[in-house]
Amino acid sequence: MRDKEFILFCDESDRRGKYYSNFYGGVIVGASQYQRITDRLNNTKADLNLYQEIKWEKATEQYLPKYEELICVFFEEIARNNLRVRIMFRQNAHLSHGLSREQVDWEYYLLYYQFVKHGFGLEYVPENIRLRLYFDTFPDTAEKSEQFKGFLLGLTKAKKWQSIDIKREDITKVHSHDHVLLQCLDVVLGAMSFRLNDKHKEIPKGARRRGKRTVAKEKLY
Repeated sequence: MRDKEFILFCDESDRRGKYYSNFYGGVIVGASQYQRITDRLNNTKADLNLYQEIKWEKATEQYLPKYEELICVFFEEIARNNLRVRIMFRQNAHLSHGLSREQVDWEYYLLYYQFVKHGFGLEYVPENIRLRLYFDTFPDTAEKSEQFKGFLLGLTKAKKWQSIDIKREDITKVHSHDHVLLQCLDVVLGAMSFRLNDKHKEIPKGARRRGKRTVAKEKLY
């Protein structure tokens, strides 16, 4: 990691899936690369006439070639080590036992915390860095969101995280509509849940074959 400052975009998907649940995803980018990559992806969107927010749920047969081209650009940046993407999910077959009511109520945030803590190996950063954490909109109360920020700030008190500087104002909710990196992450995260939960095999009730959107999503995956 050559940058002194990094931005970590985080998103989540299916809380309850057929086989796998609690999908969390993140993409981290160095501050020196952020604007260039953002501009490249937005310019690609414009060239493809993709003027609206791209999302996994919007993937259709009509937009398949455009989504494929955009995601290829996203993956090119990953291959060049300019972006790092991590996905975390839970296998339903492994059940948790002995959880308190509070732990169940805080499931969303507790898992998010573990994802941030362990997903990117930040505890092994050899020199001091500043970290900004941008989350797609939280589903719960503002009070819970503020407590979650406190948990994340507490990470820097651990010995392994002392080289990482996180400020409260740098932990914030953002709208994916304004951040193309979050949009690309949404597509990757959605594709993972789609395939692992066998959604590519689903046939609409009363139909004899899969829908066109399902087929398009399988191809995009």
